[in-house]
Amino acid sequence: MSISSNDQEIPRPSPLQNRVTPWGSVIADAGRGMFLGNRGCLVDEAFKLATRRWRLRAWITCQLSYKGWWRPVMQPGVWTELFFLDDASALAAGHRPCGLCRRADYNHFVESWQAGQGLNRRPKVIEIDDVMHRERTRRDRSKVIDQADAEHLPDGVMIVDPTAGNTALILMDNRSAAWSASGYRKAGPRPDGIVEVLTPASSVSALSAGFVPQLHTSLAAALS
Repeated sequence: MSISSNDQEIPRPSPLQNRVTPWGSVIADAGRGMFLGNRGCLVDEAFKLATRRWRLRAWITCQLSYKGWWRPVMQPGVWTELFFLDDASALAAGHRPCGLCRRADYNHFVESWQAGQGLNRRPKVIEIDDVMHRERTRRDRSKVIDQADAEHLPDGVMIVDPTAGNTALILMDNRSAAWSASGYRKAGPRPDGIVEVLTPASSVSALSAGFVPQLHTSLAAALS
């Protein structure tokens, strides 16, 4: 497939660079996930990602289908569709549930986020987004990676594999499983000691306070 620009045919790359990793980076991969996401318009006329990886502070995850709405993906000049394996991957990347198409999940997240922060009032979404933006991104635009004792991290948190620094692990019960764009694989024990945490701090607290992420079906298979 191609588009026409300035009377020239521009080939559309395949797969498109629109899959998001737990590091928050955007890669080209044919793997399919559970959710759609938005950070604003990120592509140019040739379907290539610009240097900037966000235009908004409200990084959200949406349903793949909502009210029959449809649009071609990765069109220049409008917000760019990003895709996530599941909620755990999206939280690790710094996203939260959308308040429109995922209202129940959004309310559950906000309530858990409030409890995790020890607030006596429901936070405004702009307050949540401002905190999450500070927690996920440094001034040089690199990802913030925290450290914590794996023993005290809740299920659903994603960490850097201590034995393979380019691999992300999800923690679940006393086990872990390696992330890939197409699903979880290579299950093993939960790491011990201090680990590098990909999931931003306030989302870790929300998970500790009871937020239940929607997880890809491959996780159950990997852990079985």
